[in-house]
Amino acid sequence: MTIWEMLAVLAAGIGAGTINTIVGSGTLITFPVLLAVGLPPVTATVSNALGLIPGSISGAIGYRAELTGQRARVMRLGTAAALGGLCGAVLLLLLPSTAFETIVPILVALALVLVILQPRIAKAVQRRRDREGTTGDHEGGPLLFFALLLASVYGGYFTAAQGIIYLSLMGMLLHDSMQRLNAVKNVLAAIVNSVAALFFLFVADFDWTAVLLIAVGSALGGQIGARVGRRLPPLALRVLIVAVGTVAIVQLLLR
Repeated sequence: MTIWEMLAVLAAGIGAGTINTIVGSGTLITFPVLLAVGLPPVTATVSNALGLIPGSISGAIGYRAELTGQRARVMRLGTAAALGGLCGAVLLLLLPSTAFETIVPILVALALVLVILQPRIAKAVQRRRDREGTTGDHEGGPLLFFALLLASVYGGYFTAAQGIIYLSLMGMLLHDSMQRLNAVKNVLAAIVNSVAALFFLFVADFDWTAVLLIAVGSALGGQIGARVGRRLPPLALRVLIVAVGTVAIVQLLLR
């Protein structure tokens, strides 16, 4: 890489770390840049996965206050994330690079619809529970576990908009604030990236310059994202999620 290419990758890492911590979809910043500097698609994907781990960890640390009291939830959902991330990493090496191109924009669009409708749906569900005198499963039950497992398979394969899908699923099935769910999302993303990258270490080729630059950038971006994201009110966070998700869909369709 030239010095300008290195600076571009570093800047992309900062941007990805920031947006991943607040919403998700940071891969849509780093991945095109890695392709532009000449990395093959699979090498770019695995280098990106490894490089974004510090950013996910940094973002989770920045949200540590919102993680208070969520240890059991993180452990349970983290198991789904780890299993799914490993499956997705295996699929990346077995399937053609275009395998998810058609379905990904549909998944992201559905996730955005769920994010938009989540407050109304949650109120409707609560009214039904009040009428029936039931409390429901406040931890999402097996449905959330398996939904996040499938989302993590996608995340291990290609992380674009993974965080938006996580937030939409948890927002639908968990009774908690968006900020606390966002904190869990950052931990799940860190788990998926770490499991996938550990697998890739043994079977794929990395560009270690790209990994280092994205790692440094995303770690810085994670702290920036946590500072900004934790100050956003719920409505503003939803608007930002929808805006970023819409851009993600357009970019995915134009690729």
